[in-house]
Amino acid sequence: MGNLSGIGAAVIGTGFIGTVHVEALRRIGVSVRGVLGSSPERGADRAAALGVARAYRSLDELLADPGVDVVHVTSPNHLHVPQTKAILASGRHVICEKPLAMTASESAELVDLAAASGRVNAVNFNVRFYPLHQHVREAIRAGDLGDVRFATGHYFQDWLLLDTDWNWRLEPDKGGSLRAVGDIGSHWLDLIAFLTGQQIVSVMADMATFIPTRRQPTGPVETFSTARPAETVERPMATEDVATILLRFGNGARGAVSVSQISPGRKNSLQWEIDGSLAAAAWDSETPDHLWLGHRERPNEILLRNPALMSPAGRAAAALPGGHVEGFGDTFGALFRAVYTDVLAGAPASDPPYATFADGHDEMLVGDAVADSARAARWVDVERQSSRSGVAAATPQGVTAK
Repeated sequence: MGNLSGIGAAVIGTGFIGTVHVEALRRIGVSVRGVLGSSPERGADRAAALGVARAYRSLDELLADPGVDVVHVTSPNHLHVPQTKAILASGRHVICEKPLAMTASESAELVDLAAASGRVNAVNFNVRFYPLHQHVREAIRAGDLGDVRFATGHYFQDWLLLDTDWNWRLEPDKGGSLRAVGDIGSHWLDLIAFLTGQQIVSVMADMATFIPTRRQPTGPVETFSTARPAETVERPMATEDVATILLRFGNGARGAVSVSQISPGRKNSLQWEIDGSLAAAAWDSETPDHLWLGHRERPNEILLRNPALMSPAGRAAAALPGGHVEGFGDTFGALFRAVYTDVLAGAPASDPPYATFADGHDEMLVGDAVADSARAARWVDVERQSSRSGVAAATPQGVTAK
């Protein structure tokens, strides 16, 4: 990878994830030119706290800065499409948080706009970039597990356990019609498709809302905040707390995943197991440097993340030697290194390891099928022949279509 110090980036959003983006960019040597907050005052306060030189007062002001080459979109979900369209129109490369859009027709439009622009486009499915995930993807491609047959797992959190827990993601007009599935389940679903190289082609979903009414604070609330404001108003809930989803993959494999944002004690627990015809592999986000490898006729193994023992992609994602744990924050640096390698080249690679807008759009299509299945209480195929706006859906990078 070349010298990144000559590239300028700006970050839209100054909350939890926006801050992670700023810190990861600095670690890989990218100059953060400025941030755009939800208000000029909020932006100025966060820029000062983060040591960023400039707080833009508007998106127009950000896009008028000639020193900005790449824009990171970490704003609430309903702002992703208008902001990303403006960024692409200005000729900048863009990295957008998931979900890419509020609807599949919107994400299809962004795929087309990004392709026409020739700019690097990425969706921040950072979980792909734990080094062992990059390693496993290549191992499965090489046939080390044999034919993939069964993929299972969960993604559990507890930050919305109480009826006093509040965040903009609870509001469908800001977060979207899917909440637990859209917010964290999408990470698991994208990851499994990435690791196995197989599209999810059909789903059977059940969703439930166990907290039908929540108490919304009258003032602003930070994501993952534990503060309990005194003044609240009751709000009915229209999105799911939990989901269970059965899966069918393009090669005939089966799967199952459980998703919850109300599991006590589970702060950020993502687990998966992939069973093949020759071997199995399993991983737990709470021990991210350990990969379990299962065998029938010889002892099982634990691979400790070690650049010397991993595939080229695994080594590329690792920044520390073996025995020095790399966690959640490190995945952003690894993802951004891959994206900015293409930024230096001036265009997207043909098969990038990061999620492109095509991948983000495909995840929107899977989400639509999950929502349709839960409503109809039946199996629903993922509609990939065309998007709901009539625009042909793109095939995600590195994934085998049915």
